[in-house]
Amino acid sequence: MEEKRKLTRREFLRVSALATAGVAITACTKQTPVATPVPATAVPKTAEVSKATEVPPAPTATPKPTEPTATPEPVAQFKEAPMLQKLVEAGSLPPVDERLPLNPYIVDVAESIGKYGGNWRRGFNGVSDRWGPTKLNDRTLAWFDRNLVMKPKLLESWEVSADTKTWTFHLRKGVKFSDGEPLTSEHFKWFYEYQVKNTDLTPTPPQSHAVRNKDGSWTICEMEFPDDYTVVFKFALPKPMLFYEGGGTRSINGWLTPGYYMKQWHMDLVDDKAALEAKVKEAGFDSWVTYFNDNRNRFDLNPDRPQITPWLMKGSMAEERFVMERNPYYYATDAEGNQVPYIDTVTHRLFENVEMLNMWIINGEIDYQYRHLSFGNYTLYKENETNGDYRVLLGISAGHQALQLNLSCKNPQLSEFFNTRDVRIAISHAINRDEINELAWNGMLKPRQYSPLPMSPNYYPKLSNAYIEYDPDKANQLLDAAGYDKKGADGIRLHKDGSTPISFIVEGTAETGTPDEDSVQLVCQYLQAVGIKATYKYFERSLYTEHYSANEIEGAYWGGDRTVLPLVPGAIIFRGVQPDRPWCPGFGFYYNNPEDANAVKPPDGHFIWKIWDIWDNQVSLEPDQEKQNKLFEGILDIWAEELPMIGILGEMPAPTVAKNGFRNVLEGYPNDDTTGDEQFLQSESFFWDEPEKHTA
Repeated sequence: MEEKRKLTRREFLRVSALATAGVAITACTKQTPVATPVPATAVPKTAEVSKATEVPPAPTATPKPTEPTATPEPVAQFKEAPMLQKLVEAGSLPPVDERLPLNPYIVDVAESIGKYGGNWRRGFNGVSDRWGPTKLNDRTLAWFDRNLVMKPKLLESWEVSADTKTWTFHLRKGVKFSDGEPLTSEHFKWFYEYQVKNTDLTPTPPQSHAVRNKDGSWTICEMEFPDDYTVVFKFALPKPMLFYEGGGTRSINGWLTPGYYMKQWHMDLVDDKAALEAKVKEAGFDSWVTYFNDNRNRFDLNPDRPQITPWLMKGSMAEERFVMERNPYYYATDAEGNQVPYIDTVTHRLFENVEMLNMWIINGEIDYQYRHLSFGNYTLYKENETNGDYRVLLGISAGHQALQLNLSCKNPQLSEFFNTRDVRIAISHAINRDEINELAWNGMLKPRQYSPLPMSPNYYPKLSNAYIEYDPDKANQLLDAAGYDKKGADGIRLHKDGSTPISFIVEGTAETGTPDEDSVQLVCQYLQAVGIKATYKYFERSLYTEHYSANEIEGAYWGGDRTVLPLVPGAIIFRGVQPDRPWCPGFGFYYNNPEDANAVKPPDGHFIWKIWDIWDNQVSLEPDQEKQNKLFEGILDIWAEELPMIGILGEMPAPTVAKNGFRNVLEGYPNDDTTGDEQFLQSESFFWDEPEKHTA
């Protein structure tokens, strides 16, 4: 019998070192790397246009044939998958040279040029888990190489004016949508004219196309389209972080829309408005706006919508198994001219609970996956490597174990309680992080507040270590001094009016028996010990989403990621505008749109106003990387002082299961939402050593 094997501290240190070295970004020192600049906080330099693959020159002389010969077939410049070649031979698909742009995007392969064919199996837990399949697809305008340098992808290059107010995009010539229609600047124009500027579809302008003024209002950019392959953005204020704030790296649609298809669902563009209204009603939607935004324009709900992604939906996410198939018009190849993706199909299989997914893993029925895997199950995964014919790849998770108290809570008494700084600090001191680490995580995590990881250029120990000492006596003193010194007969503290006990629900998606659920239950016990009643309640992801989206949530145990390159997604958690980490969802709704039905205006003098001011008027306007990082420390200082979210543990080893023979995947990279988690190395580059053995 194989000996049970846990991750040792030596292995943990090895993985930490791999993660730090593998991404080639600065740990602790904040110096700009010499070889490759970290692009997360700097204006991307004008991207160089790589040379198109050259056609071999013709022979210098052609011998005169003695007899007539047949005209030779033209030699294809690019190569394609056998499944597509069959369609070409059948006359149902144009040749690969006609489907690819003149200068394709060259995908970086982690190990080697791949082989065509096969199927990739992974698990998902329902329609609410759409972000798993999404991350296979949502690298569009630009993406990162293995050194985290951002490079053009759909775009061929870009230019930025010295004041960063004007951005010029140059498109790859010959890119096509999945239905074969050419992609041009017209599709960027359609998105701008009929979606961005339409206040019904877009009540708040997207940050890709607007700047926020000092008074909190938004100004939409001006746009020009000089020719079919040039797109110009002109902003009223400097916009050095266009790609980062606007989702230029992770986006399914990439700021463009196939208007020739989507116009049939746009009320301003249809002739028969009654007919569209009937379709909307028949589909079960209350308006054409929600039908357009939440169904017809979604890749996961409308497989008929033309796409530019590597994978296309075949079927519905509501099914037990749904399949994604290679896009025959995908605009990328490897360095040898082979169109990617290499793998033919991806099959997503519905699981009811994590135990079912784990059973599939140890039975060898999952080919490559990090999502929904827990480090708490590392021993289980490791013990069954041989049986399941897979290997466990370890990285570092950017996520944290953390408690969110909703500072925008609709309950006025809880809102007052949560917004008291000393209450948050007291709760932090009441939590025994070392004990949680040992009992739930075998001591393999690190006590810390939610903050950038040590490998991040924004690492800030002042925040990481703020108020993490276990000191229940100090917690009680702070709570008493804050005016919550009265208790009921059960020992639970009372609100200041003395009428009701301090009690709230902590929502989350951690299931019974998981280390995450064990952790939050321990947190609730520690709070009980200092007179605060917190009760954990599990919710399925869709219900959890419904609650925070309506600001109908008191507290949450959801953690926080985006800590490798926090500025890339616009520091959305640090600014309080990412509602699924609900430390202030109502405030975030107000920031984006004060007229939002669920918006809550922060009280005058609240520290979040200062966070927004630093971001809007300093960080987001500064083009210099080092200065930008320094300005961002102003926000981290506020976090270290105010503790908006109560972090518990972080720097967790992150296991990814990879079937033996599944290639172009590497160990040691940090898993973070910003960089697509396990899809960082680009799913279209993955392949099978023996694809013929993996067709089901």
